Amino acid sequence: MTNGEGTPAVSSNPATIAAAPKPGAPQSPARRKFLSWFGLAWASFAAATMGALSLVGRFMFPNVLFEPPTSFKAGFPDDYEVGSVDTRWKEKFGVFMVRTAEGIYALSVVCTHLGCTVNWQGGENKFKCPCHGSGYYKSGINFEGPTPRPLERFAISLAEDGQILVDKSRKFQQEKGQWNDPSSFLNL
Repeated sequence: MTNGEGTPAVSSNPATIAAAPKPGAPQSPARRKFLSWFGLAWASFAAATMGALSLVGRFMFPNVLFEPPTSFKAGFPDDYEVGSVDTRWKEKFGVFMVRTAEGIYALSVVCTHLGCTVNWQGGENKFKCPCHGSGYYKSGINFEGPTPRPLERFAISLAEDGQILVDKSRKFQQEKGQWNDPSSFLNL
């Protein structure tokens, strides 16, 4: 229907006014704005949910500190030369193995002053702390510097297979008389 001038005539029929737009026709601006906000809301919800789930997933896998075992086998007694200090276990387990004519004992590498790692100085026949200059005899007894007490010993024994077993969970302090404990020294 045209009004004679080539333009469509406006119908007053309510059925044609309320009719839905044809497929493929452009959407109204209000509907387009609603859909964009709706999509943004869903994207925000999905991001927040993923963030929360990642925190829950992180909680399920906590940080774990892997430490070396507290006891280890340090080889056979014949592997250690009489009168020597063996430093092969210093880095891995924090232990000096000292062999005397009477037997073997395991000394801690931790200085009793402030917890630095002491070094064996074979030329001077002593342990020396590089932090504050504390010095220890081969036996572990302190003789110089600010250190308040001797180095600690660890429990030592022979395992069933004949190897030396050092247990770092048991410490012995000389000032408490614990070096007299048979577990602090391996008699050979």
